[in-house]
Amino acid sequence: MSGVNLSNVIKKYGETKVIHGVDLGIEPGEFCVFVGPSGCGKSTLLRMIAGLEETTGGEIRIGTRDVTKLDPAQRGVAMVFQTYALYPHMTVAENMGFGLKMNGHPKAEIREKVGRAADILRLNDYLTRKPKALSGGQRQRVAIGRAIVRGPEVFLFDEPLSNLDAELRVEMRVEIARLHREIGATMIYVTHDQVEAMTLADKIVVLRAGRVEQVGAPLDLYRDPDNLFVAGFIGSPAMNLLDAQPTEGGVIVPALGPDVIACRRPGHVRELVAGFRPQSLTIQPGTTHRVEMTEALGGVSFIHCATQGQPKLVIETKGSHVERPGAAISLQPNPAEMFLFDKTTGHRLR
Repeated sequence: MSGVNLSNVIKKYGETKVIHGVDLGIEPGEFCVFVGPSGCGKSTLLRMIAGLEETTGGEIRIGTRDVTKLDPAQRGVAMVFQTYALYPHMTVAENMGFGLKMNGHPKAEIREKVGRAADILRLNDYLTRKPKALSGGQRQRVAIGRAIVRGPEVFLFDEPLSNLDAELRVEMRVEIARLHREIGATMIYVTHDQVEAMTLADKIVVLRAGRVEQVGAPLDLYRDPDNLFVAGFIGSPAMNLLDAQPTEGGVIVPALGPDVIACRRPGHVRELVAGFRPQSLTIQPGTTHRVEMTEALGGVSFIHCATQGQPKLVIETKGSHVERPGAAISLQPNPAEMFLFDKTTGHRLR
């Protein structure tokens, strides 16, 4: 079990820089998730750690070793991809042990390691089957098993659940979390799905345009975002972000009405953005907002409201009462749960 350290890591394609000097430390045994929108560089960064992409600048260390220039096979990592990439003519056991067989390991050792991985992944009943006889989730477990038998120092996952349906994604999230608890290995996981990131990670790395925006535990990023991007990206539904104006005693958020929301005056910043999580807005009688759509999910509902000249708002409500589309309402913010940002720089005002 080894940690991973990146120091000023850079990736260029020609003159185009796509990874901009990333510094990052991942502790031994930590489950670290790279998350961000499409094109942010998360898969590129993972492939650089794996050795599948050349590092233009900086240093990558796994444990005490500098692996920056090493071939993938020499790095002590195993990667699980989006596609299962199983050999259709081989059984589950043969697929899982193929890498060891190609490297000349004894048959008895291969059987032992495949059996141990099958126990962990609950694949014992499927070892003689071929991939076509397996479900999508079972095939992904075989792909993970193929990584386990190699006994790597670090596991790398590149959006491994993106090809599964919603129910299987939840099931496999549970399986991967259990796997991490049982084997305790260092794992680095790439996803665009921030729900996956929040539920799996010990540490989340939020990336945008090849740069690290913030690193922290899932709930720390949710409760204490450093900037507008992280605030809007972490959380489902996303945080409501609205223009605000500083005034004596606090701020005014025109989209919520003319009342002053009491808070510490935000210095000399003139253009503000106020952020409210969906649960930080309460529906009140009134006519300032119009309901556009309601997502009634049972114990919780999400009310989507139109706001003139501003982004649409999402409000979380609990209970059986559901606001109908077209209904007129007003919204009461909770000042204690308001976030303020400098609109020009995007930085959080604390």
